[in-house]
Amino acid sequence: MIQRLSKRVTQKESQGGFTLIELLVVIIIIGILLAIAIPSYLSFRGRAEKSAAQADVRAAIPGVEAYYADHNTYSTLTSAVLKVSYDQGIKNVNVVRATATSYCIQSTVGQNTYKKGGPAADITSGAC
Repeated sequence: MIQRLSKRVTQKESQGGFTLIELLVVIIIIGILLAIAIPSYLSFRGRAEKSAAQADVRAAIPGVEAYYADHNTYSTLTSAVLKVSYDQGIKNVNVVRATATSYCIQSTVGQNTYKKGGPAADITSGAC
């Protein structure tokens, strides 16, 4: 039994760890994987912010139209009134301009800003 244990101890001591070359190869492989993954992650994040800004504007439109149906004008529409009276789930949406027959709402998420300028307009990029 003692011979068996001593044999195991001497075997453990004779086996070495990784060489410097092996460690450098692993570090280089990890670096290459990171060089591929980071740009992919950043573009994914940018697309997600763009979609979130568009969705925020799209979600606010029913509240804006309900406000017009109740008051027959857009002129007194504000972001606070829209959130409190019509939809508390509206976020990141600002009423930039409101006249009697038109409005401009916009949402900014990250670097992306999208707007809808009036009841017949499409959702487009840029500020009001």
